[in-house]
Amino acid sequence: MTKNRKHFLTIFSSLVLALPIVAQEQERDSVAGLQDETVGMVSDTLAMDMNGVEQMEQMVHDSIALNDSPIVLLKDSTGLKVKLRDLPEAAKYDSLWMKELYANASLSQEMFGEVEKLDYDKTYPTSLPTDTLKARLERLNQKTPFNIAYNPSLENVIKSFLFRKRDLMERMLTVSQFYFPLFEQELDNYDIPLEMKYLSIVESALNPRARSRVGATGLWQFMYGTGKQYNLNVNSFVDERSDPIKSTTAACQFLAKLYDIYGDWDLALAAYNSGPGNVNKAIRRSGGYKNYWNIRRYLPRETAGYVPAFLATMYLFEYAEEHGLKGQQVERAYFETDTVHVKSLITFDQIAELTGVGKEELIVLNPSYKLNVIPYVEGKKHVLRLPKYAIGSFVHNEEAIYAHVKKELESEESPLPKLVKEAEENRIRYKVRSGDFLGRIAELYGVRVSQIKQWNGLRSNNLRIGQRLTIYPRRMPGSTVASTKTSTSSKNYAPGTKTHTVRSGDSLWTISKKYPGISVENLRQWNGISGKNLKPGTKLKLCECSS
Repeated sequence: MTKNRKHFLTIFSSLVLALPIVAQEQERDSVAGLQDETVGMVSDTLAMDMNGVEQMEQMVHDSIALNDSPIVLLKDSTGLKVKLRDLPEAAKYDSLWMKELYANASLSQEMFGEVEKLDYDKTYPTSLPTDTLKARLERLNQKTPFNIAYNPSLENVIKSFLFRKRDLMERMLTVSQFYFPLFEQELDNYDIPLEMKYLSIVESALNPRARSRVGATGLWQFMYGTGKQYNLNVNSFVDERSDPIKSTTAACQFLAKLYDIYGDWDLALAAYNSGPGNVNKAIRRSGGYKNYWNIRRYLPRETAGYVPAFLATMYLFEYAEEHGLKGQQVERAYFETDTVHVKSLITFDQIAELTGVGKEELIVLNPSYKLNVIPYVEGKKHVLRLPKYAIGSFVHNEEAIYAHVKKELESEESPLPKLVKEAEENRIRYKVRSGDFLGRIAELYGVRVSQIKQWNGLRSNNLRIGQRLTIYPRRMPGSTVASTKTSTSSKNYAPGTKTHTVRSGDSLWTISKKYPGISVENLRQWNGISGKNLKPGTKLKLCECSS
């Protein structure tokens, strides 16, 4: 297994898997990539098991041999500057792929909603004859260990994806070129059907930072407890459920264990989504059936749509050409990355400033760092993944880089201390309610909209009622304004301020109905109300205005 794992890491390290990749803590301090197709694969540096400065310096020599110019760290009147050079054509390809992956992050919410709301009875107008579909499903059934049999429900799901989610499927065809080589290698290591790679599309739409409404995170959507069970570390700074390498290994271990229990890949899929307990209850309620389609009605609604969505995705990928589904083909299937252990707490902003690597690209390559900060903890290894062209300059100038970082940390103007303090606060889980929007929630907790989006992997401002958001508050609601338990009736408001005097029997809801355009949440926010009890005689502001 160790040999297989080393081989897996060797292949993955260089794949253009715009995998926001964080190198593993063992034998991963140096991972060489692949050259352009005309150059061929360069020898992998991971197997060298590099330890120490001498080996790091050798990497610099290697990069020079590959026509990577030495990079000089200069200090002038404007501060530290790093001058980088790269092959323009190669850099263009890498940049295009990074933008594709960064833009793809928003698709996970679309996929979550699709699986939850599958309508098995609704039909859609497509040019796919039922007889043709039956024949293709039979061919899939013959070459995979899944129980793929035609039924009207599966047909409707496939046609729904073809008719309503065609663009989503084509985007997945594009992005899968980054991730599938990684998944296939690790699935093979654990003797799991390679078709299981399609599960990651249903789970996360290939977004390493995807987060479901119940808190499942990453490409393979691990809950906190299950992630811990499979050695995925989660703390204020790091969430290894978002690490493509570690999470893929954990997913394979979990799936292999579930198959050992059920001896059936369909049931293993159902248990992966809803937990073995729900599958076992469904088997009992069905009278002892062990076929997924026979127990589906007894499973949670989301799981009931989970396996059909998986099978529909498999079908569309296997028969993409027949349906005219075309993803963007990569110009160059690989790009070079390498890793280095950080020796000081450092932010993505600082890394971007010093190396010239864009912050969006850093997020794509290092998705497991939740706050875009790489921590330093004595006795633990945290790695930074960079494009190969930038790694040499970072290693060659580490001493100067860390000195610069230390100076910024000690600066009163540095935003980092606030960010660190924010990360150390106890996070909260906020449930989205009717009328909520990101701006209101951000103001409520003293944070920025961009931070909420970053913490939760949101690519748009759209929210769903019931959706749960992770927030690291700088203040709690009502902390800067008086509570209704104090004598708000004695407050002196500016002349002309519109107010409502609370009467016996009043509630926030009845008051809001008296004034069009004003919601219960408006009243809470403008008056610092955290509870439900209102004291008769209290004056409530009816506008967002200063006292």
